[in-house]
Amino acid sequence: MNASNTHAVTQSGAPVRTLELSGAGLLACLVGAALPPIDLFVVNVALPNVQAGLAASPAELQWVVAAYGIGFALLLVVGGRLGDTFGRRRLFVLGLAGFTATSLICGLAPTAVVLVLARAAQGASAAMLAPQVLSVIQATTTGDRRARALGYYGATGGISMVVGQIAGGLLVAADIAGTGWRPVFLVNVPIGVVAIVLALRFLPETKAAHPLGVDAVGTCLLGVSLLALLVPLMQGTTVGWPLWCWVLLVLAPVLFAAFVAVEARAERRGRVPLLPPSVMTLSSMRLGLLIAAPFFLAFGGFLFVYTLVLQDDLRLGPMSAGLALTPLGLAMLVLALAASRLVGRLGNRVVTIGGLFLLFGPLVLVAVAVPAWPHVTLAGLLPGTALFGVGIGLVSPTLFRVILSRVPTQTAGVGSGALATTQQLSTALGVATLGSLFTVLRPVDPEIALVVVLVTIAGIAAAIAILSRGLPDPRE
Repeated sequence: MNASNTHAVTQSGAPVRTLELSGAGLLACLVGAALPPIDLFVVNVALPNVQAGLAASPAELQWVVAAYGIGFALLLVVGGRLGDTFGRRRLFVLGLAGFTATSLICGLAPTAVVLVLARAAQGASAAMLAPQVLSVIQATTTGDRRARALGYYGATGGISMVVGQIAGGLLVAADIAGTGWRPVFLVNVPIGVVAIVLALRFLPETKAAHPLGVDAVGTCLLGVSLLALLVPLMQGTTVGWPLWCWVLLVLAPVLFAAFVAVEARAERRGRVPLLPPSVMTLSSMRLGLLIAAPFFLAFGGFLFVYTLVLQDDLRLGPMSAGLALTPLGLAMLVLALAASRLVGRLGNRVVTIGGLFLLFGPLVLVAVAVPAWPHVTLAGLLPGTALFGVGIGLVSPTLFRVILSRVPTQTAGVGSGALATTQQLSTALGVATLGSLFTVLRPVDPEIALVVVLVTIAGIAAAIAILSRGLPDPRE
């Protein structure tokens, strides 16, 4: 391992040697941070080709996206705690190796079922990888170096989304050696191998002084309750809504109630569970989660449905579909970089303004698509997509900061974990709910199906704009 050494001074005046993150180590971290969001966007662009290449059903196509989100969400907090306990570098390398291996399996998948299972494992690997990045930066940098590293880290998400959209379109359109959609996964393999080598060579090992334990029972219960909800939602239409679908839907809230009870009992016994109920006693967290859940649900559903419409119904190629989504990613990137200044000037109103953009974006898309259907041009779609992207860019990077501004320092990590888990679960739920709504209506009329989904998203955005007025002002 090659890492620079710096010296801190204790209160007694004795020097203490600490490890400092080198440029190559930071590069490894940023690659690890970029791969999970890139994978989300390249997969969305590739969905129609996946469906054609594997003869996947609409439900299986939803699972290709949702399985990744479920695996990511359920193990995200677990991954962070394992890194604190066993070493962040170790978990980073293991997660990156798992992500690389599962990307290879995804790229070689012979059936849709194999692809879905590999995607779930890929999401679980991402959950081991992603939490280590910020922890390593926080533990191995100080002062201006930390500020720069965090700036690069913050920009990585937006850049990844733009790169994912364009790269996904290019790779699918190129149809390299007749491989179709498969390179969108296979491209991760050489990138992952290089990042692993960099991490092993340059990334310092750090651990938490007092790591929290893993809540295995709570994690399993949350996973089972989520599957009880998502399986019937995504499979019901395909299999004709048999009795077992309704039984699972009834069991889902019962299982979730059991999860809440287990979490409360664990907290009473002095442990820190996956999602501590005490965090919900804070009004800012309650309202924040009430806003975050539908926000990420709308975002996940929009990406899934819009990509299918662009290629299957409007007959745009994968490259054009990627370009159609580029304004969304660019807006997110630009606004992520400006988020701190905007919050400093406008406070919680940034979320309200973002909600209004989220409202008008889908309505502009409806206004453009309905008169021209099915001959909607790429140029006609760009304004509505850009407006929606501005809304995402305003809300996404600022919502966590606004919500956590009233969370006590000692529980900030737990609150952040609850929000991150909500983000991933809600994105998967958006694919399940809005994707299923679209799938049911599409055989009747694809235009009506799209309009219903977009109007639903606009309604969610209106609720977000209204609810956001009750958020705390982080400037106070």
